[in-house]
Amino acid sequence: MTNKSQSFRSFPKAFWVANSVELLERAAYYGVFIVITLYLSRILAFTDFEAAIIAGSFSAGLYLLPTFSGALADKIGFKNSLLIAFGLLTVGYAGLAVFPGVLEAKGLVKYGEEVTYTGLRGMGIRYNIVPIMLVIMVGGSFIKSVITGTVAKETTESNRAQGFSIFYMMVNVGAFSGKTIVKPLRESMGDLGLINLNYFSAGMTFLAFVMIYFFYQSSKHEGEGKTFGQIWTAFIKVLTNGRLVSLIIIITGFWMVQHQLYATMPKYVLRLAGEGASPSWYANVNPLIVVLTVGFVTQLMRKRTALFSMTIGMFIMPISALAMASGNMIEDGMVNLGFMEMHPVALMMIVGIIFQGLAESFISPRFLEFFSLQAPKGEEALYLGFSHLHSFLSSILGFGLSGYLLEKYCPDPKLFETHEAWELASANAHYIWYYFVAIAFVAAVALIVYGRVINRLDAKKAQTVI
Repeated sequence: MTNKSQSFRSFPKAFWVANSVELLERAAYYGVFIVITLYLSRILAFTDFEAAIIAGSFSAGLYLLPTFSGALADKIGFKNSLLIAFGLLTVGYAGLAVFPGVLEAKGLVKYGEEVTYTGLRGMGIRYNIVPIMLVIMVGGSFIKSVITGTVAKETTESNRAQGFSIFYMMVNVGAFSGKTIVKPLRESMGDLGLINLNYFSAGMTFLAFVMIYFFYQSSKHEGEGKTFGQIWTAFIKVLTNGRLVSLIIIITGFWMVQHQLYATMPKYVLRLAGEGASPSWYANVNPLIVVLTVGFVTQLMRKRTALFSMTIGMFIMPISALAMASGNMIEDGMVNLGFMEMHPVALMMIVGIIFQGLAESFISPRFLEFFSLQAPKGEEALYLGFSHLHSFLSSILGFGLSGYLLEKYCPDPKLFETHEAWELASANAHYIWYYFVAIAFVAAVALIVYGRVINRLDAKKAQTVI
């Protein structure tokens, strides 16, 4: 038996079940989220800015709540928490599919070859989508804390880096499969595909619910049955941990850029490269690169600290954003790749996403490992839930900034009387990515400063102990 197979066998059943349902949950989530701003704009008639604010608030809440749901999960147990989570997700995704039908029955939306609005613009009834998204948000918040908490519980310090590497690979296998289903659904059913893909997501989360009910068993029950007073004490302790809070703020710079795969890229590519472009497939390059590289990168960085690995990834991100900007500066015309032709905006978007996926392999698994090592026994879900606050901040800031930049540099062509007027208004669309180059670079430099400061503090603490 090889060392690798022995290493895989060292992980218990609960670890593998958790990772399997994470794959299903990611497939469901990304199947919806990659086109959520298109769903809000094309199906429910929200403007670019309105769609960005709603989608950004949804994403932000999804990453704010895990600190609270994680603390609750430590008390009620991981299995119960996962059953709640997947039950809510199934109801929520099904709701996204059913709600437009309700509007059609009221005569507010008409479906044909294209979706048309019959008085929906400006009507408050379309905001009824928000409670449905809240259900998904609450369900998803338990997933964020409990699955990563399970990885922390079911691994040791010696195999934790590998455990989170496997987890992150499974996340991206799920992301890849979820994004893959979006393109054929959209093409086969037009804008109705934006509605019907939600049934796919509901099916995935229901399957995960069944798997948890029958197969998830863990022997690790530290922290269960805590009083709410004990939970509150632990909650305040993690919120006032300056070292962890500072790292979250810095890593937010990375995630602000990464979130543009969903906030900016779909509309940017469709408007500049044409409706024949495939933003969901371009976004799929990210999880593909992560799946192909995360194991190798983790092995390469095994003797290096988590901060060293994260710093390398942070300096890759400005390169990613620069590549995304360059497509709009290449002369008009298709680029001949030999086996196919591609619009330069689409081609350079893919190049930028390749760099982004590589950066993610250096950053994300080691970030989760770093946080898990700070967590006391029985508080894994709380600490790992808290670690997701970077995506709360980056969703609020990144989606809000995206909506503003799209309207400023790459507005909706439908708002212009002529194509020539739109071309003039969007001539500097690539400026959008320069903002994210600056954000990524500042975050990378800040992480270097952070590393030096905590090394100095640790050295001073060690001298004091001696």
